[in-house]
Amino acid sequence: MTRARITRRDELLGHGAMLAFSMLVAGSFSFGGRIANDIDPLALTALRLLLGALVVGALAASLGQFSWRAFRAPWRYLLLGALFGAYFVLMFEGLKTAHPVSIAAVFTLTPLLAAGFGWAIMGQSATARMGLGLTLGAMGALWVIFRGSVSDFLAFRIGTGELIFFFGCIAHALYAPLVPKLNRGEPVLMVSCGMMFAGALLVGLLGAREIAATAWSALSLQVWATLAYLVIFASAASVTLLQFASFRLKAAKVMAYTYLVPTWVVLWELALSGAVPQLVLLIGVGLTIVALLVLLFEGQAAPGASNS
Repeated sequence: MTRARITRRDELLGHGAMLAFSMLVAGSFSFGGRIANDIDPLALTALRLLLGALVVGALAASLGQFSWRAFRAPWRYLLLGALFGAYFVLMFEGLKTAHPVSIAAVFTLTPLLAAGFGWAIMGQSATARMGLGLTLGAMGALWVIFRGSVSDFLAFRIGTGELIFFFGCIAHALYAPLVPKLNRGEPVLMVSCGMMFAGALLVGLLGAREIAATAWSALSLQVWATLAYLVIFASAASVTLLQFASFRLKAAKVMAYTYLVPTWVVLWELALSGAVPQLVLLIGVGLTIVALLVLLFEGQAAPGASNS
């Protein structure tokens, strides 16, 4: 989809897709943190991507969008699958030692990384208004992460889990501008299906030993329930939403929704453990909402700027 064909309605739909995406991604942090030490990340990621590819492929077939021609130039799917697979594996490696909210803090670095990749790959430029939105979003996210405590923020130290996940965030940020760059007119669902299948293949080959060593029949119900969430919502649905939005919004704008993830994580943790958040968190939530509104009503890019 070229910029000339993107309407205001398309952009609003892209924002709606990313709103849902941020909620589903946040859930993967909260649920994933509870099983990170119960199953090897390579085995879990290979299975979730494979099952996700089957779910999306079946959906594409039911909608009459499935086409084997969409898989031409398979190197594109291998590249996208490698990036997305790396993100998932490193996320679970990080969750072995880091708290979900801490991991969400690292995830908020993704928009700035995506802005850089968007400029380098697609020639996308960020307007002053977008810069304001990204700044407000970052402030709101950090406020939520550190619960309004300046001393906690100043004492922040990067742990091993956070550092591992940072490299996953680099892969995630690079993925966003590559989606429209590599697309040759294939439907969103087919791109998602091809990418997840390629990712499952690559991760499966890399983790063949770990997959064989996993006692699948001995896994707890919590692991299988989390896997179901990861496959249906955090893989199939979220990847499709990301693909959908990437064709309608700038890469930095797409990734700006990661600023909502810490807020969603707090809400997920409240739902799962009953921990009541402090009222001071509402300040951070408010900043995040303002940032999203700034991005939502951002004007058109200057003439000559390239957009996704």
